[in-house]
Amino acid sequence: MASAGTRSYRALGRMLTYPEHDWVGALPELLGAIAEEGLLGRDRLAGLAAFAGQLQAQDLIDAQEAYVGLFDRSRRVSLHLFEHVHGESRDRGMAMVNLGELYAAAGLLADPSELPDFLPMYLEYLSILPPEQARRSLGDVGAILQAIHARLVERDSGYQAIFAALLDLAGLKPAQVEGAAEEADDTPEALDRAWEEAAVTFGPENDPQKGGGCSPAGAMVERINALDAAQRSREARK
Repeated sequence: MASAGTRSYRALGRMLTYPEHDWVGALPELLGAIAEEGLLGRDRLAGLAAFAGQLQAQDLIDAQEAYVGLFDRSRRVSLHLFEHVHGESRDRGMAMVNLGELYAAAGLLADPSELPDFLPMYLEYLSILPPEQARRSLGDVGAILQAIHARLVERDSGYQAIFAALLDLAGLKPAQVEGAAEEADDTPEALDRAWEEAAVTFGPENDPQKGGGCSPAGAMVERINALDAAQRSREARK
């Protein structure tokens, strides 16, 4: 069961999954749980309610096609966290394994059909942590959340409301990301260009050379790398 004060993470994560009839129909209950928890202000709740209303007003197939077109066709707003950190490098595979071990150690039975770095799964993990630890862990990926939020604002996507809420939960403000504006991913050529670009370029306020040389996203990577190092040390002592 989720710890007190963490249901909002689970509900927001659900709202970031592929639109399905069961949870789209349960949006009023999800919004009610978030409101009851009281972690978000009135404006954020209103933004989430507006998004929910738009989603429910859409034909489900149209909503599903829009979701795929938004999150699956553009690397720059990918919901897979390590896409923004490791890209296609070999380090990504080991990071996936380590993140899965982190989930298991916390008692999370992860969905085997999803990659461990899928943001809704990460939010599910946060929902079983003590509230303050969950907030810090969400801040670990704050730079990624800021980048995706800025790009969703550029696209005028209703999903920006969810990322604005996540930034509030992490205690972060929305940030302008250099080069956030880009062509719509509606042609093969634009799609190819998007996937050829570097993973994510954060703005000056998220420069990893500032604040001790570690970006918020890097904090999560360091946490996972530490878990891997500890595992290797235990194996060496056997």
